[in-house]
Amino acid sequence: MKILTSFIIFSVLIFSNIMAQDEVKEMSKEEMDIPYYEIPDAPEKYDGAGVTARMIDGLGFRFYWASKDLTETDLEYKAGETSRTTLEILEHVHGLSKTILNGISQKPNVRGEGTKEELDYKTLRKRTLENLKAASDILRKEGANVEDMKVVFQRGEKTSEFPFWNLVNGPIEDAVWHAGQLVYNRRASGNPLAPGVSVFSGKKRN
Repeated sequence: MKILTSFIIFSVLIFSNIMAQDEVKEMSKEEMDIPYYEIPDAPEKYDGAGVTARMIDGLGFRFYWASKDLTETDLEYKAGETSRTTLEILEHVHGLSKTILNGISQKPNVRGEGTKEELDYKTLRKRTLENLKAASDILRKEGANVEDMKVVFQRGEKTSEFPFWNLVNGPIEDAVWHAGQLVYNRRASGNPLAPGVSVFSGKKRN
């Protein structure tokens, strides 16, 4: 009986390992150059820059899985007549990611810049995640000081400047909100979030 039990446990472990390797192989073909399959290691310091970096990493992890493997049916879905489609939500989050990166990079958000750019689903997703990772990387650098990071909007010759607080309660939290919308939409369009995604651990269980 003990031999049979040991054999079953061994078989389960081997099967789980094979499945994990297959998933890594599949990821390496399409997603290896896209960040946030897993949440990165936490920053070393509990300071304003480190905590904000972790918030953005949490957003990146959520967005990665909420936006992964969407079909044309998913992209066209919207909850109601006045709602955004899933593709429009992706475009909006991409815009938010640029605002986040600009604020942390201390660059102005120029009205009309890039508005004519039309990106497909995969490019939108990739660039959004790259923007979030770039913003987090800046915050992790030695000496990063969020007090110096202003949100600046430029409209012609007119410039509006806001403190870093507005970046947190504005585009960062707004993007988290919309990541949740993506999860809802894809469930409603018949393509629910992949099983095993844990926002608590920042990993996907196999």
